[in-house]
Amino acid sequence: MDIKRPDLKAKKRRTFILWSSGVAVAALGLVVLAVSIGPALPKADRDTLWTGQVKRGELLRDVRAPGMLVPKSTRWIATDTAARVERILMKPGAAVAADTVIIELSNPELQEQLANAEMQLRVEEADIAARRAELQSRMLDMRSKLADVQTDYESARLQVEAETNLVDQRIISRVAYERNVLNANSLRQKLALERERVDQERRNVQTQLAGQLAKLGQLRASRDLKQQQVEGLRVRAGIDGVVQQMMVQEGQQVTEGANLARIAKPDVLIAQLRVPEAEARDIATGQSVELKIHSDTVAGRVARIDPAVSNSTVSIDVETLAPLPAGARPDLSIDGRIEIERLRDVLYVSRPAGSQAMSSSGVFLVDSDGDSARRVQVRFGRSSVNQIVVEEGLKAGDTIVLSETSAWQNADRIGFK
Repeated sequence: MDIKRPDLKAKKRRTFILWSSGVAVAALGLVVLAVSIGPALPKADRDTLWTGQVKRGELLRDVRAPGMLVPKSTRWIATDTAARVERILMKPGAAVAADTVIIELSNPELQEQLANAEMQLRVEEADIAARRAELQSRMLDMRSKLADVQTDYESARLQVEAETNLVDQRIISRVAYERNVLNANSLRQKLALERERVDQERRNVQTQLAGQLAKLGQLRASRDLKQQQVEGLRVRAGIDGVVQQMMVQEGQQVTEGANLARIAKPDVLIAQLRVPEAEARDIATGQSVELKIHSDTVAGRVARIDPAVSNSTVSIDVETLAPLPAGARPDLSIDGRIEIERLRDVLYVSRPAGSQAMSSSGVFLVDSDGDSARRVQVRFGRSSVNQIVVEEGLKAGDTIVLSETSAWQNADRIGFK
């Protein structure tokens, strides 16, 4: 016979309620603890991070750029006319004088044009000589006639002067005297006309010869040009130096004005640096430059800034202020550091990865305990190659992470391990 025990049933119910309440309280506690702690901090290996300390003092702003040594004086040799390359007498690297023939060209058509020009010139010279002889002969005839008239006039004048006293004394008749006076006056007028005719003929001779002489000068200039072009087929260096480049090959056909070779003076070299266009805006002529040539350092200064941008770089010419080391030669690769300015009493730090001058960005500031870092917003100012000015957001003595931090771009804090 079963005996009912209601007290046991109530006891089991109380036990279940107590356990359920305990589990619920424990779960609630875990939730509260998780909320209070927050998500786990991302960890970074402190040994692999590059950090830097904010400092106050003098900052040297500079720009570094690669480049090469180039001759200060160069000369491109170009052809005056279309031609064919027959012989290359000097190869790159050969030392040449100004009158050294480096290339021989040929142009049969130009040779023929020179021969025609010389023939036309000789024909015109012969025509002018014949014309001048003809005109001179005419002038001689007119001057001879002028001399005869002048002689007749002088004779008539002297006779009139001699008869003037005789007619008063009635030794000769008045009629004969007057006739002689009329003859003398007529001869005087004729003499004046002959003189005018001679002067007019002289001007005509000069005018006629001037036209032919102008044509002669034109033909002579054309001949000289052809002669110069033919002589130019023997291409000369033009300056004392070294053949740097040879742009043609034997047998090649070249057009008028084509560059054939480049001659350089290797004894005077300058540095040519290629500065990124974004960093070239503060460069000015006269700024100091430090050139690294092999293991030697040579001082220089900015002499010229190319106004154009080529391949995102600006070409900067640097004149050296000291002799170049042994082994310096054209096209030798070098490195240069251009001093922009010195900033005194400024906050600066080594440039964090991805930072830009005159902009704001977030950096991780290392906490005082050194176990974590928090993101802070920093406004940067002017920069050099390795340092950048801190305008706002940091103070002297702060340590920041300089390494690339894109892996934690969504984190406000990171921990170190």
